[in-house]
Amino acid sequence: MILIDTSIWIDFFDHPDSAHAIELKRLIEKDADICIADITVTEILQGIKDDKIFEEIKEYLAGFPIFRPSSIETYIKAANIYRSCRKKGKTISKTIDALIAAIAIENHLSLFHKDKDFDSISSSVVVGDP
Repeated sequence: MILIDTSIWIDFFDHPDSAHAIELKRLIEKDADICIADITVTEILQGIKDDKIFEEIKEYLAGFPIFRPSSIETYIKAANIYRSCRKKGKTISKTIDALIAAIAIENHLSLFHKDKDFDSISSSVVVGDP
């Protein structure tokens, strides 16, 4: 299953001709197994000013499986992801990205993104680390 990050959804809704938006559209059309993290729903919806569009996108996103942190252990894993990156000289700019990465790791999800934080995470974190 593929966890779609906010960075891709923003392109999908705001820049539909971008390469990432086109790829997400292709995945949706071929009925690929895609999902969203709960915090991603917040990130997407918080930027929408128009109430009607807010409701439409909220309903659309609700049609996908939504993954959440399973327990306090997910948050601890996110902290360890952040710490592991820092130890390797890479600072994650958004704590939420460490949480999304932890959700992806604990659920064995691939992550489709265009966010440099995830590039830093993938080059700094060993999946089996605590």
